[in-house]
Amino acid sequence: MNKVMMDERGKRLINRTDQRLSLVLRLLAMANAILLALIIAFLVKESWPLFTDKGNGAWLTLFQSDGWHPLEGQLGMAPMIWASLAVTLGALALALPVGLACALFLQFYAPVALSSGFRLLLNLLAGVPSVVFGLWGLTRLVPLIASWQPPGASLLAAILVLSLMILPTVALTSAAALAAVPRELTAGATALGLCRKTQILQVIMPAAKSGILSGAMLATVRALGETMAVLMVAGNVVQNPSGLFEPVRVLTANIALEMAYAMGGHRASLFASGLLLTLLVWLLVWLATRMANNRCAANSHQMVSSHG
Repeated sequence: MNKVMMDERGKRLINRTDQRLSLVLRLLAMANAILLALIIAFLVKESWPLFTDKGNGAWLTLFQSDGWHPLEGQLGMAPMIWASLAVTLGALALALPVGLACALFLQFYAPVALSSGFRLLLNLLAGVPSVVFGLWGLTRLVPLIASWQPPGASLLAAILVLSLMILPTVALTSAAALAAVPRELTAGATALGLCRKTQILQVIMPAAKSGILSGAMLATVRALGETMAVLMVAGNVVQNPSGLFEPVRVLTANIALEMAYAMGGHRASLFASGLLLTLLVWLLVWLATRMANNRCAANSHQMVSSHG
């Protein structure tokens, strides 16, 4: 009888602890949602004069390519929007295959001692401040590119530095996705006599596709929001990215450079560009979440079908 009473009392204590933890987690989630809503509301409030202006500073001019001359009322952000997309996509195009190769090596080919050291190296690379990458790019990479094709500070320099920055994110998230593949799939592929290469390409990577894509989205978000490193190596010339060796300016660098002295419609346009970046990040996160949910639903359907 005493044992039964003790068990019931222990279950009650566990349930109370779970309830308290659930309440704390709900409050934290609610606080995060409120904080995000306040940030978006602040951006909308500060950029609102631009949306209500019917003159030269109207918000539609943000997407035009008539130049960025705030003192003259020309607020065309199209060159910086294209530059931001070009830098982000170029960095992702380099970092994704290299990061995936690092993840495959880390998960399937590296010896145990080398695997732990390589993982530590990736973690350290992920923690390096962005200004350090920018300093390295400014003093080493930019002069190297300039010796080949002046001026050196260019779209290419920004892509190379940014790809190095997001490489650990792609590698570590891809390695985690590969490690999360059920062992039953690997065991079944081995039982069928498939070689390691075929197992990885035909079984494991398709099963980990959702996690790999989510990691790629996370890296894209970081690349899109990077400021200091890109500001230091891109050249900061407002023009359409017509070539890899041309200097460009991205939206984040434009905000950092001009917010200190911006006023009126100029200031509102900078907040509008921040709002645009926030909406792009939200869209990428939504796409990543949707892909992950679709993948989970597909896996659940496959499991139900197999049991049926």
